[in-house]
Amino acid sequence: MTSAAETPHPTTVAMSASTTGDRPVAVWLLICCAMIFAMVVIGGITRLTESGLSITEWRPLTGILPPLNEAEWQRVFDLYQRIPEYQLINRGMTLEEFKGIFWWEYIHRLWGRLIGVVFALPFLYFLVRGRIRRPLMPHLVAMFVLGGLQGLLGWYMVQSGLSERTDVSQYRLAAHLAAAFAIYAYIFWIALTLIRPLPAAQPDPGAAGLRRHLLAVAGLTGLTLLYGGFVAGLNAGMVYNTFPLMNGRLLPDGPLFLEPVWINLFENPGTVQFIHRVLAIALVSTTLWLWVRARAVALAGHAGVALTLLTGMVLIQASLGIATLLLVVPIPLAAAHQAGAVVVLTLILWALHELRAAGRPAAP
Repeated sequence: MTSAAETPHPTTVAMSASTTGDRPVAVWLLICCAMIFAMVVIGGITRLTESGLSITEWRPLTGILPPLNEAEWQRVFDLYQRIPEYQLINRGMTLEEFKGIFWWEYIHRLWGRLIGVVFALPFLYFLVRGRIRRPLMPHLVAMFVLGGLQGLLGWYMVQSGLSERTDVSQYRLAAHLAAAFAIYAYIFWIALTLIRPLPAAQPDPGAAGLRRHLLAVAGLTGLTLLYGGFVAGLNAGMVYNTFPLMNGRLLPDGPLFLEPVWINLFENPGTVQFIHRVLAIALVSTTLWLWVRARAVALAGHAGVALTLLTGMVLIQASLGIATLLLVVPIPLAAAHQAGAVVVLTLILWALHELRAAGRPAAP
């Protein structure tokens, strides 16, 4: 006969049962996360190879096929020759050279369409089979809408470089990148909640304090990622390729020479790179401090492991950033740095999830 102390709490039983049924949904969402991860890297390479303006048309359905004959290739090349990037920077580019940049932008757009298909088809399958619980439905609808809006934001970004500029707006590029990270975080958090229910644990003031500290790390990470977008949009990684000083100085030349002064925070390449550096250093310092604090707290579950992995990844990410800067932004290293940002974000989310219930194990 089972005693009252051994009887599982009804909420725990219900959560475990629903989690078992939710596991296929969680795996599907994690696959979507993996595809978004790849999309961020592909987008970074597209930017690094200056390929983003090679396709000047927005055809969400009919644009799924690339040019299939020489006449079609010539048509899309003629469209590219009308924009400022070709006229002021790439004038004289051959058709074969154009194909080199066209394919990266094409892959970038095609991968976005594939993400939509991989999201929509399993969603319909789970919906028809009754595998989606009602509380989860608004989240899935929101994910689908956000994905569509992200596609529109990408085209809005491309439009900024088709008429007067030779490049896309750094504001729109940073917004597009930030939106990708936000959508990834949203989907990953929901999947993590489905696949790893919160364990029963007694509240622990130490764990709560670590979680507040980790939220500060998350905020710093978000700002650093955002300024990484501004660095990419302004090609700011191509200037001041020394570290820790900027060509022998603590500050860049003319950090506030633009008017009004606040514009320097977003449009002055040297100032933007300096801010990105400061944010990265602050992130490393705050994360190391968090790890030291976590060593003094007895944490349940995998919270300690998650925080240790996060600290190590932040150090690796900082090293990748410094190496990318010193070597004047080689594409493989810069792409690895962008991928590292997604890994850092993933570990932050995992650690936050673990710390929600980390502490002293609950009494039986």
